[in-house]
Amino acid sequence: MSGPSRRTLARALEALDDFSEPSAALEQYLTPPEIAAHIAHQARLQGDLEAQVVDLGTGTGMLAIAASLAEADRVLGIDVDPDALALARANAARIDEAGKHGPLCWLRGDATRAPLSVTDATVLSNPPFGAQRGNRHADRAFLETARSIAAVSYTIHNGGSQEFVESFADDEGGDVTHAFRAEFPIAKRFDFHTEAEATLEAEVFRIEWS
Repeated sequence: MSGPSRRTLARALEALDDFSEPSAALEQYLTPPEIAAHIAHQARLQGDLEAQVVDLGTGTGMLAIAASLAEADRVLGIDVDPDALALARANAARIDEAGKHGPLCWLRGDATRAPLSVTDATVLSNPPFGAQRGNRHADRAFLETARSIAAVSYTIHNGGSQEFVESFADDEGGDVTHAFRAEFPIAKRFDFHTEAEATLEAEVFRIEWS
């Protein structure tokens, strides 16, 4: 199957801008280009980019743009934050100056409420890890949306989430077909961060939904 290599995707995605004023409540962090490239590359190899692709909580647009660069035909990025959508549009426009990606659509809406009528989609998402107090398993709501609109989903979670994700998928008629670990570097951006940069252990899961 032809298409850009994972390395080529990652190199292109490195040009995307990060949040200038990220929201701690929304856990806005830049999805690392290497992880986004890996997900988009694997989705293309699996034939998952032939469906409608939906990036839930698109943020900077990283996953949506990665899918488009990987030759997805229909990509929609959803985010509740209008400033995030403006950034995603600007990032897409920057990449598009070289004519590198196909059409992208953006929608303001709550990704946990599935503000669209779509079925059999491919969902890509880097949901909140639930790291903030009182927000444990914030990623669950994103999985619930994925279950409702997707045939396949790729989601990024905090390290140690495998039991939770597999249990959720099993209860909801899903099957975790692929899983891999990835490093998620985070620069100091909020007052509660005590180090200049930290690296979180993340896990990525591909789920087929029946």
